[in-house]
Amino acid sequence: MSEDAQCQINNKVLDKELINPFIESTVNVLKTMAMIVPTPQSPRIKTTQDPYGDITAIIGMAGDNIKGSFAVSFTEPCIFKILSNMLGEEIKALSRDVSDGVGEITNIITGGVKAQLADKGYSVGMAIPTVVSGKGHSVEHVTEHPVTLVPFETEAGPFFIEVSLIT
Repeated sequence: MSEDAQCQINNKVLDKELINPFIESTVNVLKTMAMIVPTPQSPRIKTTQDPYGDITAIIGMAGDNIKGSFAVSFTEPCIFKILSNMLGEEIKALSRDVSDGVGEITNIITGGVKAQLADKGYSVGMAIPTVVSGKGHSVEHVTEHPVTLVPFETEAGPFFIEVSLIT
């Protein structure tokens, strides 16, 4: 992203101050809890409601000066490796436990985001994440603001975060 803390993608401006806490918290959580080193790729504007992964958690956010939503979408191999590392047992299939794990990872990421945004003067509360899985599910954000998609690469495959915020 550019030095002026904004990035222009497809003629839409993304505020680096609001996107970076999501990227930083995601990297920190997965490094710390799952011993996975995710590498963020170039952000872009998401133009559909189609997910990029096989299981997705989405969480709403609202406060006095900010509202929107955050989603994280994992491919099966990626989330299986993350949860296997976290739980110390091999995970091989989507299940209720995997959904619970994705929800908990989302809660932890957004907890870190909430703290970082508070340091920047934003007051934000978080809802309970909703987790959906399977081919063909959709991810609909609660705002009409553009959705920023940030792909990540890991040793176990890709995953994706989506951020849609209005201040």
